[in-house]
Amino acid sequence: MAREPIVQSDEERPFEETVVKIYRCATVVKGGRRFSFGALVAVGDRAGQVGVGYGKANEVPQAVEKGIKNARKAVQPISLAGTTIPHQVVGRFGASRVVMVPASQGTGVIAGSSVRAVLELAGVRDVLTKSFGSTSPKNLAKATLAGLLALRSSDQVERVRGVSVAS
Repeated sequence: MAREPIVQSDEERPFEETVVKIYRCATVVKGGRRFSFGALVAVGDRAGQVGVGYGKANEVPQAVEKGIKNARKAVQPISLAGTTIPHQVVGRFGASRVVMVPASQGTGVIAGSSVRAVLELAGVRDVLTKSFGSTSPKNLAKATLAGLLALRSSDQVERVRGVSVAS
């Protein structure tokens, strides 16, 4: 009897995960405080695909698992220009703003922790960033992702506009 080929599901793709932040929430009940946890997680393949997810549960490992599952569902492709981004962009989410500026090779990722996690998992190795407004890790991670999604390579601009773009 012939065996069926093994097909990799979404769960088995070579994505790396990074826990950006663990949140602890306490609710007061008759017997004292009851804690629950939230986990902000970024996943990516370091080659132009990245996603951010948030999971909540009564224990940290379950919250992280839910966050990873949500982040894998939200994975989206990003336009890159070698080791950096094609052009300067501002990502906005809530009260957070993240400005990302292309940098020359060897500069590294100059960013705060939550912005750095998303950029590194997206495959960006050289970029300068500055965050404005709210410094909430959730908002900064989502603002970074929004900025990355707004990036367009010169090829994409040429196709959309029907003209040639001088580099």
